[in-house]
Amino acid sequence: MGLFSNEKKVDYDKIVDKMLPDAKKEMDESQYDTQLGLNMARDARKVISGKLKIEDFHKVYSSSLTKEFGNYYASGTPEEKKKGDGPKWAMVIDLKKCVGCDTCTVSCKAENRTPPGISYNVVMESLEGEFPNIKAVNLPRPCMQCDKPACAQVCPTRATYKMENGIVAIDNDRCIGCRYCIVACPYGARSFDFGESYEQEMIGYNDVTSPEYGKERGSREKGKTPIGTVRKCSFCFHRLQRGEEPACVETCIGDARFFGDISDPNSVVSKLAASPRAFRLKEELGTHPNVIYLR
Repeated sequence: MGLFSNEKKVDYDKIVDKMLPDAKKEMDESQYDTQLGLNMARDARKVISGKLKIEDFHKVYSSSLTKEFGNYYASGTPEEKKKGDGPKWAMVIDLKKCVGCDTCTVSCKAENRTPPGISYNVVMESLEGEFPNIKAVNLPRPCMQCDKPACAQVCPTRATYKMENGIVAIDNDRCIGCRYCIVACPYGARSFDFGESYEQEMIGYNDVTSPEYGKERGSREKGKTPIGTVRKCSFCFHRLQRGEEPACVETCIGDARFFGDISDPNSVVSKLAASPRAFRLKEELGTHPNVIYLR
């Protein structure tokens, strides 16, 4: 009998919940209506899970959104993206192979040149069990790239949208930094860019930038996006355009990450996603993430 033969099943959802931002505090720092953002986040998840009709959601909030955001508000239901012939990107992470080295976090930060306080890719850690039978659990968390993203549901300007390739994208030119998407995301995968930088620690740091969803924005300066907007993992979209894998996948020393086209039944990610070990975080919400884990 193994040391952990009688261990309880790890509740990965609880590990995520412990790392979520304080929703009210997050909204209080925004210039926009706190309670409206919190209520929309709650009801957006009801829409995703099928407990609330999308039409009723818009009936409830249309007037308040018009009053709060004026001409910025893009009313109506976002158009459904037609499925193209191209790939639908997905990531599979084998938790038995993850050693918690944080190489994915570091390589992501270096690749995407994210500012202080913003990491697209983090490894959440938890101690499970009771002494002396304690083990460390590592749970890497990029953006889940949900098929039904709550973040897109609450975005008043439609700056957040779903691409045909499965990636949830942010149009930083449309984003007004209201942060409603931050409190709506059940995985804590979004961050607000306050404009901080590593320039004082590394001269010339702001002169080198990474494309946001394939768009070059030049040197990082006050008043220019993505400063003042929301940011998150894009599966390194700019690397995908070059035929490369996301930085976190390429640098994983435990070979715990797999990336590919989940719409191709013969792809590695498609086969792994069908494994009895496979699961998604917070599956009961109905967001259907395109990041799949192996227990």
